[in-house]
Amino acid sequence: MPIEVESPEGLGYENIECNLAESSFADQKLSDLGISLEDLTLFYGDHRGKQALRDHISSEIKLQSEHVLTTAGAAPALFIVATSLLEKNDHVVVAKTNYATNIETPRAIGANISMLQLKFENRYELDTEELEAMITPHTKLVSLTYPHNPTGVMIDEETLHRLVNIAEKKAVYLLLDETYREMSFTQPLPVAATLSPRVISVSSMSKSYGLPGIRIGWLVTQDKNLMETFLAAKEQIFITNSVVDEEIALQFLLRKDSLFPRIKKTIHENFELLKKIMGQQHLLEWVMPGGGCVCFPRIKPTVNVDTKKFYDLLLTNYGTYVGPGHWFEEDDRNMRIGFGWERKDKLEKGLNNILKAIEDARY
Repeated sequence: MPIEVESPEGLGYENIECNLAESSFADQKLSDLGISLEDLTLFYGDHRGKQALRDHISSEIKLQSEHVLTTAGAAPALFIVATSLLEKNDHVVVAKTNYATNIETPRAIGANISMLQLKFENRYELDTEELEAMITPHTKLVSLTYPHNPTGVMIDEETLHRLVNIAEKKAVYLLLDETYREMSFTQPLPVAATLSPRVISVSSMSKSYGLPGIRIGWLVTQDKNLMETFLAAKEQIFITNSVVDEEIALQFLLRKDSLFPRIKKTIHENFELLKKIMGQQHLLEWVMPGGGCVCFPRIKPTVNVDTKKFYDLLLTNYGTYVGPGHWFEEDDRNMRIGFGWERKDKLEKGLNNILKAIEDARY
């Protein structure tokens, strides 16, 4: 996938001065988190995931630990769901734009994919009536992400309940990628899997907490038989999680009340800077995000620009990197800008560099 081949880590962080391509909070150092691993035994862990970690996750959402399966990040959780539920020629409805795994895995399986296109002109709003009309007797899965990646848009709780009702009425599974849930700018939505056995929720430690290096995510379902299938899939892929990673995740979550407010404060301050700069310029237009730490602005249609030249100049001349639209199978006039990874000064510089590079690439 282009989003992986062209990732900042593949390009080399040392080659980027202002990294606005990241979709998470800044990577954190273990030494800053007050976490100790000195007494950890390096054994095969529980295949379902560390019991204390699953207990903690489930208690926060008022379910049981048996409803939680830990995985090596959210991407494997999404892979497990798709490969467990879909076979060749099964039908799946996927909102687009979307995180690439939610599209590429069903595509690799040979599933028939219907794209529910979220459009800039409609402020990327989800049309639940259109979604319901796309569901056929062959539909197995509906795949959504909120807060949305790459746009950052949200749905309200009423819409969430409407989606759950559709899944139950149509007897399909609803997959909600909730990786950015705790980064909502208003009250976070309920964890969708708590609302119905027809819903599967996926989340991780990577985006909201800035811990992508420990590779811990999880999926949640109240469907016992489905969970057994997911567990079997996990055992075929990687048997069990790293006990090191699970211990770090647990210790972080136990300290979340003291650690997470700083993250939210940084995101809020960066978002306020982003809004200020977007309001002062005339080259980009956007739908303001309602959560997360990414947005998906586009170069205004009235601006004549060579997009390939723009991206080349942005990196070569200005040392700034963003996620081009083709990462999401969209036009390269669109770009994903992450505003949670860099410090405020680097974010400001990177945003201004984007504007300079657009001007340089105009014709």
